[in-house]
Amino acid sequence: MSTSARLRDTLTDRLTEDGTLTEPEWSSAARSVPRELFTGSYFAPVAGSAPTRYRPVREGTPGWLEGVYSDRTLITQLDGRTRPDDVTEGAAVSGSPSSSSTLPSLVLRMWQQLGVEAGHRVLEIGTGTGYSTALGAHRLGSTRLTSIEYDPVVGAAAAAALEAAGFAPRLIIGDGLRGDPDGDPYDRLIATCAVRYVPLPWLHQVRPGGKILVTLSGWGYASALALLEVTGPGEATGRFLPGCTSFMIARPHDRPPRPTLALLPGDERPSRIDPGKLDEWTGAWVAQLAVPAAERLGAGAEQILWDVSTGSQARTAAHPDGGWTVVQRGPVRLWDRVERAVQCWQSADEPGQEAFGLTVSAAGQRVWLGSEDGPGWDLPI
Repeated sequence: MSTSARLRDTLTDRLTEDGTLTEPEWSSAARSVPRELFTGSYFAPVAGSAPTRYRPVREGTPGWLEGVYSDRTLITQLDGRTRPDDVTEGAAVSGSPSSSSTLPSLVLRMWQQLGVEAGHRVLEIGTGTGYSTALGAHRLGSTRLTSIEYDPVVGAAAAAALEAAGFAPRLIIGDGLRGDPDGDPYDRLIATCAVRYVPLPWLHQVRPGGKILVTLSGWGYASALALLEVTGPGEATGRFLPGCTSFMIARPHDRPPRPTLALLPGDERPSRIDPGKLDEWTGAWVAQLAVPAAERLGAGAEQILWDVSTGSQARTAAHPDGGWTVVQRGPVRLWDRVERAVQCWQSADEPGQEAFGLTVSAAGQRVWLGSEDGPGWDLPI
């Protein structure tokens, strides 16, 4: 048995033992698809660097293959342009991750959550390295899978890797938020990027009764994974799933460039909530629902919200005598909205994201807590 096959078996066994892999078809895919074909080189973060710097790890270097078969996300591009092979051996570079091979446990868990069956036609948004695409093609057959990649360089590399692995799904270079330009009906849609709202073309390209699995995120860097059932053309409903799932946000949905942050004076008052609640996974999600156009910075008692579009700001601090204060300025009182949303969540005993749902209709896209007629927030369309 080759080293690669041995490492695949070890990873698959571990994911089976911890309960991630529960379906034999996906176990077979995990044992069969060679991840190293899709991650010939990747970036490793330099320990202790701030801001984070990255060094390339290339095929054949010590620990390369073991890294490929670790259950972690491997960064394959920075700033939408820099790939590991562009960096001089031994050098370290900084940048924002823009493409990656997602950790295998998450990819396989999501494929299982999607509920695909033999004969289903699936549309994948975000080919990336092509590893997830290969897993899907192994399970369904190449002719049942279409995958769309926004970045032509990333897409070309994925196409070559898929061919080397023996798969030939239909690949498209384009804006995945627009869906398949041919508009064929699909049984399932899976997104390996995050979006601020569900793109309307998806809701017309998945047949009624079909399902969409997508991560909702935003400029506050909070995320939640939703499984939706399409109920009619342009309509869907479903719930968010438990666990912590995050993906890089689709480039057309990313926040606009902002100038250097300047904290300006404003109106000060006591805060009615602990700002540290925004450091919790679901607390951050609730705050983002309340102020979807705001970027969140800071941590603990010192949170900063900044809405570039309106110039509105909010910043919190611990008060020397106990409690917290907030300073707000601008036309949108960001912290007022966050307080109301967090207090609503707290009144329901701070449930996890599985207590939330999403309804998409001609009236808009609304996240709700508990039930469709419960409290809710509109997504920014």
